[in-house]
Amino acid sequence: MTVPSLVSALAAAARGAAHPAAVPGPRGACSCGAEDTLLADRDDGTVVRHGGIVAKAHAPDTEPRALARRVAAATRLPGILLPPSDPVPAGLLGRRVTLWPYGAPVDPDTPEAAPWEAAATLLARLHRAPAPDGLPPMRGPVKAVRAMARMRAAGPHPAAAPVLRAWAALPGWARAEAPMPDATTLCHGDLHLGQLVRHPAPDGPWLLIDVDDLGVGTPAWDLARPAAWYACGLLPPDEWFRFLAAYRDAGGPAVPADGDPWPALDVAARALTVQTAALAVAKSAAAERPLDEVQRAVVDACDRMSAIPPELTRGFAT
Repeated sequence: MTVPSLVSALAAAARGAAHPAAVPGPRGACSCGAEDTLLADRDDGTVVRHGGIVAKAHAPDTEPRALARRVAAATRLPGILLPPSDPVPAGLLGRRVTLWPYGAPVDPDTPEAAPWEAAATLLARLHRAPAPDGLPPMRGPVKAVRAMARMRAAGPHPAAAPVLRAWAALPGWARAEAPMPDATTLCHGDLHLGQLVRHPAPDGPWLLIDVDDLGVGTPAWDLARPAAWYACGLLPPDEWFRFLAAYRDAGGPAVPADGDPWPALDVAARALTVQTAALAVAKSAAAERPLDEVQRAVVDACDRMSAIPPELTRGFAT
């Protein structure tokens, strides 16, 4: 958990950006009546909202120049990425901090209204946009490596073996040990429904958020999480096909315009399955509790896919 001083400093930064002339009030409120809200507190970032502004402290090991280039890229792609409130990241208590307008997130209580078409269309537009000069590589494979490290650090677990086998079967680029096959396409790097917001809230258009992993690389990675969920039986076929059709209709380059998409998606979908399973095992070990049904599904998928060569797969867990 983040130390209280950082949360307080983020709240102050958000308040200052939201209304610099406001008079502070009690318990994080200001004269406008808005209160400070802690939206997220994880190892990879702490996020505090005040009114219409969100302040984010990025991971402690964030490279400042790379983050600055990623934030600058968001300013150049209005209508695809949520633009920052301030294009220049700042330093705060040893962390890099960025300011963003608040956007209304996807409602987790109404899965039937999940904006799969919007997500796919935004991805296709992102993948077709010219990548800014100097943008670093997309960090998806690096996040998979970190998930494996977290699982190993959690100690022995009976479910770790199939995850390790599936990891070892991936090509080097998916384990961040070799360059990605594509080094030119602009990618998000960590696409899931939590990365979409409506701005202006609550009824504005959907936009992508979170530039921490933005960069150039293999666009299939951005489709890999829903593809993996579909292959593992966790995403209904109708929702997967809606997502895939919308991506193709928008001219997305990660898969062929028609025909079987799986040869283009397989490696990335396997990698995201391994990443998800590794995090599931790590959380299970830390909490000293058994895997739940969803966590068991991704671990079982690792076990199955390690026995199926990539060239034979058309959905490794189906």
